[in-house]
Order: sequence, then C-alpha cells, then structure tokens
Amino acid sequence: MKKYAIFDLDDTLLDFTRGETEGITAILKKYGAPDVQRGFDTYVHLNREIWQRIEQGAPRQPLLNERFALTFNALGIAVDGVALEAEYNDMLNHNFYTLPGARRLLDHLKTAGVQLLIGTNGTKHTQLSRLAGSGIGTYFDGVYISQDIGFNKPDPRFFAPIFAQHPDLTAANTLMVGDRLQSDILGANNVQLPSIWYNPQHTTNPGTYQPTFEAADFATVTRLVLA
Repeated sequence: MKKYAIFDLDDTLLDFTRGETEGITAILKKYGAPDVQRGFDTYVHLNREIWQRIEQGAPRQPLLNERFALTFNALGIAVDGVALEAEYNDMLNHNFYTLPGARRLLDHLKTAGVQLLIGTNGTKHTQLSRLAGSGIGTYFDGVYISQDIGFNKPDPRFFAPIFAQHPDLTAANTLMVGDRLQSDILGANNVQLPSIWYNPQHTTNPGTYQPTFEAADFATVTRLVLA
C-alpha cells in the first residue's frame, strides 16, 4: 500500500468540465454570441493553447484575461475580457460538482490509512472554494495550488513544498494521480514519482509522456494505490 497519493483536482476528482461548460455557455448567451456552439468551440481551442503556454512558464493572469476577449472577437463582438474573466471565475467558485464515485474512492483510501494530498494548477481562492463546497476538502492532509506555490505543473518546482512538508515522501511510497498527460504525468516524471493517468474516456496516448499506470475508473485507482 502507498503511504501517499497526490491527486489532481479538475476532471480527476471534481467535474470541472461540467461547470466550465455551464459557465462559458451562460457568458456566451448573456453577451450576445450569435452562434453559441461556435463560440464554445472557439473558447475551448483558445483556452487549450493558453494553458499550454502557462504550463510552459508564461504568466498566468494576463493570458487568462485575454481568453474571453479573443473568443468574442472571433465572433465579431467587442467585450471587456478582464470583466468577463472575473465573472467566469465567480461561476467557477461555485462549481461544486464531483465526479461519480470520487467520494467513495477518497473514503476507501482514507480509511485504509493513505495520506491524501491535492496538487492542482489553478487559482487559490477558486480551488479552495470548490474543495469546501463539494465537501471533499476534509479528506486531504495537504492542498498545494500552483498560484500559491508560484509554479505550475509540470514544473518540478511545483512539487518542492510537497517534498519539504512531507520529507518521507518517496517514489517508493507515493503515486501521483491525474487526468492530464502534459501537466500531471509529465510533472510526476520530472520529479521521479510514479503516476496513474486517470483516463475514463480511453483517450489514446500519443506517446510523448508515459505514465507508470493507466486507470479508466476509480476502482482501478484504488487497487493501484492499495497494492
């Protein structure tokens, strides 16, 4: 059995995609997008590129402040990108959806004696609000958020406070669990921690970053952590 399990948050335990879809759709409708589906697809494409740049070390907030302005600009509408970003973040603060089975997973691992940690890229206030509102925050012995740390996964410096506060945490007694190859799995690889790629959609791995294990469901995650 592993002593530690470090969990990503969004789309690993919390259903970020559901809250994201609802929030973006609401903003597109509110500000007059002529084609909501096109606007949503445009946002998703731009946001993916923005987060790739953030994960490569680019400043977070200036890029996030651009994503709605760029989206609406592609639709021929001028908006205040900073204001819409703040409005969207307020919606995210109240996105308390958990993935089905997440609480059962955490309860099982906690009962077995595994020390559970959160390692997430995101805004501190938003992530803490969602942990509290979803009711899963009490399961965790430590919460590590990129905005607080100053570095995003996969930067090895993201993990420095985790190692500092848990000096007995090693590759032999720990697993990193996350849904994103570029941040969670590469991040674990960068600090020589074994990992579980949580992949319920059975997405094909292009082979750039290799996880130690792959799991399509929480039962498999449980089995691997407790093995």
